[in-house]
Amino acid sequence: MRTKYKRVLLKLSGESLMGEQGYGIDTKRLGEYATQIKEIASQGVQVAIVIGGGNIFRGLSGASKGFDRVKGDQMGMLATVINSLALSSALEAVGQPAKVFTAINMFPVGEHYSKWKAIEALNNGAVSIIAGGTGNPFFTTDTGSALRGIEVEADVMLKGTRVDGIYTADPEKDPTATKFTEITYDEVYTRGLKVMDLTATALCKENNLPIVVFDMDTPGNLAKVIAGEPIGTLVY
Repeated sequence: MRTKYKRVLLKLSGESLMGEQGYGIDTKRLGEYATQIKEIASQGVQVAIVIGGGNIFRGLSGASKGFDRVKGDQMGMLATVINSLALSSALEAVGQPAKVFTAINMFPVGEHYSKWKAIEALNNGAVSIIAGGTGNPFFTTDTGSALRGIEVEADVMLKGTRVDGIYTADPEKDPTATKFTEITYDEVYTRGLKVMDLTATALCKENNLPIVVFDMDTPGNLAKVIAGEPIGTLVY
């Protein structure tokens, strides 16, 4: 099967790992994700992954409850490490090699991230899961995924969400919202669409990293995006 992309950076939200639970990690959802990722990896696509930590802890909401923002963000980084370990375990359970890299040194939990080690793992057929965001407070995992996507020289950032693309408004709240098939980075910014935070969008624009926003929660969708089917929304 022909694939449109050779190397991708897959961004998963922590919330999506909750599945139906409302908190923590849903093993059924984790298994579905692992199966979808293995499916594209077995076609020869190199997959690097960044996962958020919102299903466990969010630094920003922690700060609103009285946590120090830097400590709150560090707690959020640790949440992404937990999710990354869970996903690597699920991948290995379905026979897909995976390696966890961490932005901050956390040996032996994961190997300290470097571009070259992550690419080496990709070239050897493993999925590179890059945890800990950027390793710095005040940066989201969206920015972390933009940065890592650029560093590992991915062809595209695939942002797996609960919705099937970018809409003029929140489709869960506004029934008149219409979906974009493609949109420019500038238009995302001028329309104030909440695709990613501004830092992440600016990084992708400056480095010509296109983004595809799609519904990852429907099994089979990841393979469709890789095959170039027009599902989701392309940001360029």
